[in-house]
Amino acid sequence: MTKPTTVTTGQVRLSYVHLTKPYAANPGQEPKYSVTLLIPKSDVQTKQRIDAAIEAAIQEGVLSKWGGVRPPVLKIPVHDGDGVRPNGESFGPECKGHWVVTASSKQPVEVVDLNLSPILDQTQIYSGMYGRVSITFFAFNTNGNRGIGCGLNAVQKVADGEPLGGRISAAQAFGDGFTPATTTTPTAPPTAAKPAIDPITGQPLSGGVMGL
Repeated sequence: MTKPTTVTTGQVRLSYVHLTKPYAANPGQEPKYSVTLLIPKSDVQTKQRIDAAIEAAIQEGVLSKWGGVRPPVLKIPVHDGDGVRPNGESFGPECKGHWVVTASSKQPVEVVDLNLSPILDQTQIYSGMYGRVSITFFAFNTNGNRGIGCGLNAVQKVADGEPLGGRISAAQAFGDGFTPATTTTPTAPPTAAKPAIDPITGQPLSGGVMGL
């Protein structure tokens, strides 16, 4: 039975994909497997499930993390892609019209295809692809920071998409109808003529040239 704090999303776009090896954004941070989910605002059902899971995580936090009291201010991992990041900077254009959630895991994350087979070709896992993601929300209380985090469970790739972050496909890079330039085989320089040799004396014959 699925926990009330766990959600499997509908189709979302994946950004800042670090699913094949752990990554740390800043020196000194613990490397983690992570991905940012771009959830279309039109997917109301996924957003409702996320809101319910966050509320369930808050209730767990009241009991286990925050001494029976709900903090007046909580950090929530869901952001409006049409607004600004927590640091005040604008989200990228790919975030417009989406809810933005970043999920991470200390442990390796299973990434499967539509047939639930593991994707072994790492080039098929990239920022810009589309997928469904299983995430779990949890309460934290760290150094006075209280809020809800988002754990990453598993990812299912459902479709390719335009790569984000400058990555382009081979077709985009080389599909311009390029025609190779014609090349010529260099000719060897002419070999200097050798003088004819008298087979008896071994001396050059006067006026004679071999091959002529």
